[in-house]
Amino acid sequence: MVAAEEDGVRLDRLLAARCAELSRSRHKELILSGHVAVDDATIRDPSYQVNAGSSIRVELPPAAQAGIAAERIALDVLFEDEQLIVIDKPAGLVVHPAAGHRSGTLVNALVAHCGNSLSGIGGLQRPGIVHRLDKDTSGLMVVAKTDRAHRALSAQFADHGRNGPLRRAYLAFVWGAPARPRGTIDRPIGRHPHSRVRMAVRKDGRAAATHWQVLERYGGVAGSPPVASLLDCRLETGRTHQIRVHLAALGHPILGDEVYGSGFRSKTVLLPPAAAAALAALGRQALHAYLLRIGHPTSGNILEFKSELPEDLLRLHLCLGASEAE
Repeated sequence: MVAAEEDGVRLDRLLAARCAELSRSRHKELILSGHVAVDDATIRDPSYQVNAGSSIRVELPPAAQAGIAAERIALDVLFEDEQLIVIDKPAGLVVHPAAGHRSGTLVNALVAHCGNSLSGIGGLQRPGIVHRLDKDTSGLMVVAKTDRAHRALSAQFADHGRNGPLRRAYLAFVWGAPARPRGTIDRPIGRHPHSRVRMAVRKDGRAAATHWQVLERYGGVAGSPPVASLLDCRLETGRTHQIRVHLAALGHPILGDEVYGSGFRSKTVLLPPAAAAALAALGRQALHAYLLRIGHPTSGNILEFKSELPEDLLRLHLCLGASEAE
């Protein structure tokens, strides 16, 4: 049960703010399907204006996973108990079913691996999913196996480590090299005005902050200025495509990112031949979620996991680094 504290707030926005364990899109689904009532009256309009003092009841339907086929897809499991599972996701694996990807997803693999133990809070298409990685981003993910774990982990991700144990960090190979050794990109992100599959820095977007630090700089052919660099990126928020959008806005898009860095494709000629070949073989953005720290939802113990660069990014790293040693 949730109580409204002010007049004129959209129902879906109020629920997203007060019940952070569920996404706004999930709240919208629940409203549209008749699982939300305001002052005991079922409301099916996500934009319904709630008055101060109104009581809002949300009923979570039982987990409905019948539409998701169990598929025996190999998973790299780093940790598992009765509450959660931590995996190292390979590039190319879609997290949950959606248009164009109804099978072969991480969720299909999880249904086969975990059976009926996955949390149902995420809804039909996303059982157990607390956060996500882009299809072509590799690295660490945690998945909830119980509703209790889902709520606790979602609260940690909603807090973004401001007051809790959560830490997430990524390694990003980017074009060029920032002039400063470290910095913060604090710019709001919203849907691109002309493309539904892209995000963009927008004044009317949602607050987003990314902290970055230069780890390595790589020279180009014939002793040219640094043509690429390796950054450590830490998230203070968790917007769609956040690191990719922010680094592109900084003028240093991620290598291999055809969505946000296609204009830098011509700079490939500045890379040493071996590095250019490694990038051509990559076929994805050079982004890897290498660090994940969480508080266990029941014991409270701090769990920290690290993931080494996968083979394709390791090859790129070695080839870029070799140019520095020559």
